[in-house]
Amino acid sequence: MSKEQILKDMSDMDQMTSSSHNREMPPVGWALGNFIYLAAGSESNNLDSGKLVSGLDRQSYVRVVIMLTEKLLSQIERAGWVRKENQEVQGDGNSVEVETTFGSLKMSYMSLFKPVWLQRHLMELLVLEKDGLIQKAESLPLCGAESSGSCELLDVAYYYSWMLRIFSILNPVLGAMPVLNMLSFTPGFLSNLWGTLDESLFQGKNLVSKGKYLDESTISENKILEASERKQKHSSKDIGNKWASVFQKITGKSQTEFKSVDPVDGKSKAAHIDKHYSDMWDIELLRQGPDGLSKDLSCLLHLFCASYSHLLLVLDDLEFYEKQVPFTLEQQQKIVSVLNTLVYNTMSHSTGPKTRPLTDSAIKCLHLLYERDCRHQFCPPTLWLSPGRNNRPPIAVAARTHEVLSATSNGDDASTTLSMGSIITVIPHIFPFEERVEMFREFINMDKASRKMAGEVLGPGGRSVEIVIRRGHIIEDGFQQLNNLGSKLKSGIHVSFVNESGLPEAGLDYGGLSKEFLTEIAKAAFSPEYGLFTQTLTSDRHLIPNTAARFLDNGIQMIEFLGRIVGKALYEGILLDYSFSHVFVQKLLGRYSFLDELSTLDPELYRNLMYVKHYDGDVKDLALDFTVTEESLGKHIVIELKPGGKDISVTKENMLQYVHAMADFKLNRQIIPFSNAFYRGLTDLISPSWLKLFNASEFNQGETMILTLMI
Repeated sequence: MSKEQILKDMSDMDQMTSSSHNREMPPVGWALGNFIYLAAGSESNNLDSGKLVSGLDRQSYVRVVIMLTEKLLSQIERAGWVRKENQEVQGDGNSVEVETTFGSLKMSYMSLFKPVWLQRHLMELLVLEKDGLIQKAESLPLCGAESSGSCELLDVAYYYSWMLRIFSILNPVLGAMPVLNMLSFTPGFLSNLWGTLDESLFQGKNLVSKGKYLDESTISENKILEASERKQKHSSKDIGNKWASVFQKITGKSQTEFKSVDPVDGKSKAAHIDKHYSDMWDIELLRQGPDGLSKDLSCLLHLFCASYSHLLLVLDDLEFYEKQVPFTLEQQQKIVSVLNTLVYNTMSHSTGPKTRPLTDSAIKCLHLLYERDCRHQFCPPTLWLSPGRNNRPPIAVAARTHEVLSATSNGDDASTTLSMGSIITVIPHIFPFEERVEMFREFINMDKASRKMAGEVLGPGGRSVEIVIRRGHIIEDGFQQLNNLGSKLKSGIHVSFVNESGLPEAGLDYGGLSKEFLTEIAKAAFSPEYGLFTQTLTSDRHLIPNTAARFLDNGIQMIEFLGRIVGKALYEGILLDYSFSHVFVQKLLGRYSFLDELSTLDPELYRNLMYVKHYDGDVKDLALDFTVTEESLGKHIVIELKPGGKDISVTKENMLQYVHAMADFKLNRQIIPFSNAFYRGLTDLISPSWLKLFNASEFNQGETMILTLMI
C-alpha cells in the first residue's frame, strides 16, 4: 500500500466499521501499521534504528497516527477484543482461543510498529536531542499548524499513550513492555513529563519543607541496610514490651498520632496530623478525580504513571535514596501527593470506565511508592492520610460497605467498578493504623454474627470440635485431627490433654485449654529445630519457611495447617509468639517482592548483587552465569535462572536481567510453594481482604494490636 493511497483513504475512515469476524484486523488497523512503516522509510535499517524519513512533517505524522489509533481502538472495543494473560481474545462475551493463523497475523502486523519502541524514534519526534538528553518543552499546548515541524511534549504524550493501549491489546506476548522499556530508560523523558505536570497541578505551590521529614545527608547503601535491620529489630521486641507499648498507645494517645521512623537512624518520633500542614497537600485540580482534569493533563498523567511504575520495578534503593534519580526525594513526595489524591478522589466520586486506564496506572505507581516508603520512609505520615482526613467514612460503615460490595459483586464487576467501598482494599493507608485495626476487628465480629445467624455455635459445647492431644505429640495430633476441617475450624475447639504417661489430664476446657493448645502447637511448629520454618540471616532472625520442608513427610501440608492455626488465633484473639519475615508477609498479602526487599532476607546476597549491578569494570571478569546453587540435605543442587542458564555468561548487556532473576529466585520462586500453602490455610479463616488492611511492616505489630483490642 502506497503512502498516497493511505492518505486518500483516510477521509473514508469514519465510515469504516470493524469486520463481522472479530479476529480480522480492520482496514484502519492496516492503514495505521503501514503509515508507521512508511514513515520509517520501509527499509530494515531504518526500522531497526527508529529513524524517520528525511523531510517528514513530524506534526502531521503524529496527528495522523493519533487519529488512526483512536479509530482502531474504537473498533477493537466494539468488537470486544480483550488481551488476557493466557493469550486469549474475548469477543462478544465469549472467550475463544487465538488460532495459529491469527497469532501469526498479529506478530507480522506488530512488526510494522517496531520504530515505536526504539529510542531514536522518540528523540526524532521531539527534535530536542542534546547530549543524549531530552530537554524540557517550553509549552504544554499542541503545536499549531504554523510550527516548524517539531512536536511538543503533549503531541508525543498522546502518541505514546495510544501506543501503550495498542500494544497491550495486540502484542501477543510482551504487551506494552517494549514501549515502556524505551520510555522509562530514555534519559530526561520522565523528568520532562513530571516537570510539565508539576507546573500544571501545583502552579508553583511549594509543598515540601526540606529537612523536616527527610534527612539532609545522603543515605548510603550500608545505612539503608542498617536502618532496615534496626527497624525490624525494633518491631521484634518481646511480647510483653509490645503489649505494654500497644496498650499505652491505645489508652494514652489519640488516633491521629503516629510513629514515624527516620530512614537513617531508625529512631521513632511522634508525628501529629497537623491540619494546616495537611491542607498543603490538597491539590485543587484533583478534588473531582480524573473528571476534574483536562484531556491533556489526563494523557500526560497516564503516560507518566505507566512509565514511572515500570522504572520503579528496577530502580534500587541506592538510586532512589542516595543518587536520587530520576527525582529528588522532595519531588517524590509531590508525586505521591498527586497519585494519592487522584486515586482517593477517583473512588470517592465513582468515576466511569473511560478513566480506568489512568486510574489503573496511578494505582500501580502509588502502590510501588507506598511499599518503598514502608521499608524506608521518605514521606511524612500526614501525606498518606491527607486526602481522606475530612471525609473518611466511619469505621463500621466502611467495613460493612466493603462486605456488602464483596458479597454482591462478581469478579468482573469488582474489576471494573471502583467506589468508596474499594478504598479499604485498594488504598487502606488512607485510614490511620489504629482505625484499620478496628476495621479488622469489625470484620471478624460481622463474620461471627453471620455464623451465629446461620446456626453455627461458637465456643465449647454444641458444635465445637473435640480433640485429644498427647503432650509429647502436639503437632502430629493437632495436624491429624484438625487439618481437614478447613473453614469449620472457626467453630470452638474442646481440648483434652493426655500426659506423657498416657493418662487424661484433669480439668474442663472453658477456653483456657484450647488457648494453651494453639499457643503450644505454634511454639513447637515454628521452632527452627522442627524443620518447617527457619530464620532470616538478618539480625532480627524473623521466621520464613524452610525450603527443605518439602522433603519432610507432609511438609507442605503441615505448613498449610500452620496457616490455619495462625488464622484460628487471629479469629479468636489469641496471641502467638512469632514474627514473620517481611518477604514472607508480602506473599501472604498477595504482593510480589522486588530486588531491594532481599536486604530483609539475605543482606550479604543483596550487597553482592548491588556490587554486580554497579560494577565499573567488565562484568565478564566476574565469571558468572545464570545459575544458582541451592544446598539441601547436604547436597548442592544447581538451578538455572532461565532455560540454558548454565551456558549463558553474565555480560554488560544482560547484567540487569541476571540481578533481577537472582533476586526473583530468592524472593519469589523459591518461597512461593510454601507461602501459597500457608496462605491457603490462613484464608480458610481470615479473608484476604482483611489481611490487606496492613502492609508487611505493620503485620506483626498489627496482630498484637488486634489481639489487644479484642481482649
